[in-house]
Amino acid sequence: MTSPFSAPVSRRLFLAGSLSAALLAAAACSSDESAPQPSPTPVFPVTVDHMYGSTTIPAEPKRIVVIGTTEQDALLALGVVPIAVTQWVGDEPYAVFPWAIDKLGDAKPTVLESAEDLSAATITGLKPDLIIGTNAGMDKATYTALSTIAPTIANSGVYANTSYEPWPTQTVLVGKAVGREAQAQKLVDDLTQRFAEVAAAHPKWAGVSAGFVQAPYDDGSVIAWPNGLGTNFLTDLGFTIPKSFDRFVNDKVAQAQIPAKDTGVLNEAEVLVWGTDVAGDGADIRADKVLGGIDAVKGGRSVYTGDLLASAIYFNTILSLPYVIDQLVPELEKVLPGG
Repeated sequence: MTSPFSAPVSRRLFLAGSLSAALLAAAACSSDESAPQPSPTPVFPVTVDHMYGSTTIPAEPKRIVVIGTTEQDALLALGVVPIAVTQWVGDEPYAVFPWAIDKLGDAKPTVLESAEDLSAATITGLKPDLIIGTNAGMDKATYTALSTIAPTIANSGVYANTSYEPWPTQTVLVGKAVGREAQAQKLVDDLTQRFAEVAAAHPKWAGVSAGFVQAPYDDGSVIAWPNGLGTNFLTDLGFTIPKSFDRFVNDKVAQAQIPAKDTGVLNEAEVLVWGTDVAGDGADIRADKVLGGIDAVKGGRSVYTGDLLASAIYFNTILSLPYVIDQLVPELEKVLPGG
């Protein structure tokens, strides 16, 4: 599997522009899979408000197509299996990662992998009765086109960005669309409480500065995440994100791109979580002439995630974040003993 960082960002940006163009093409395709009957009993009709207006779903959808990159997790958490999902990175079966695969059951959703797969002809051929694109980079023209095929749910607009949706907002929005708003809210409340309990069990983490960074260099820069959507897994555990990261943020991708000459700013983080392909001791980072000199690297206050944990962090969903807690917290305890 490739790195879960640079590829997803470029794919999100790609989708924002190319999905509209793809809808003008015709790439015929069809699918006869039908989703298993979900439970508990949903309530319909429902009307969902989003950044492009509101969408009414008159009855329980049976053929849900996900055109965003993470929404399948919210559906699966609610016991609803889509008939089609959109691939992000890697080659996970049916674009569903290990933290969610058991909820897929025997279903085999169609995987949409390219601009042609996202064409009007393909989506029409899937015969959807609901299209979900809260994390799809969907513009207004695309929304309008898709809405002629089936009721379509767009991003909430909370972050004023069509490609990013806070996990609580996405979970509840998707839950409402499938008639399970109360169940979705309960899932959000439970996970929020779990983060709070872990933070309370580690009081010394409160206020400690931390950073989530990608290595090695990307186009001569180190990628770091400022305070916000990409770092909530740290702040919800009590950590703070250095404000100095903000001046390096590229608004188009909502990430800080820190040039090699400025990597000293990473010294403002007492602990660093490195999104790496391989878990372990970060030997390649420690050996790097620049990165090896960063305080959290020299001082052994760094966690090197490995591919799957990094992907779970970046997925940032109701199902991936419990996996993050399970895997990351023990590693943080090692580098911040007594926390």
